[in-house]
Amino acid sequence: MSEPKLEVPAELRDLAEKTIDQAERAFGMFFDAANKSVATISSPGTEISKQALAFTEQNMRAAFEHARKLVHATDLQQAMQIQSEFLRSQFTNAGEHMRQISGDVMSAAKDTMKPKF
Repeated sequence: MSEPKLEVPAELRDLAEKTIDQAERAFGMFFDAANKSVATISSPGTEISKQALAFTEQNMRAAFEHARKLVHATDLQQAMQIQSEFLRSQFTNAGEHMRQISGDVMSAAKDTMKPKF
């Protein structure tokens, strides 16, 4: 017994692809503005803010790529496989991001505790 094919008209797939592209460009402009804004602020948390912003941007890029793959799925099994791979990679990335940010926070905390002479 075979999986039913996803009968999505080419015009709808094209529209979805264009919408994803537009959303990605809009987020790109947002991240450019956010990076410029963070760069102008000098504070102890600036590096962590930059890193968090970079992680967020990386996650958004992965989400857009995921959406593009889903647009081209030809059956439910393929769509579920794409979704499963995306979730697995996002959990892995989230764990790595948390480890890096936690390490940076601990390092910053130690630096602030050092006496300054």
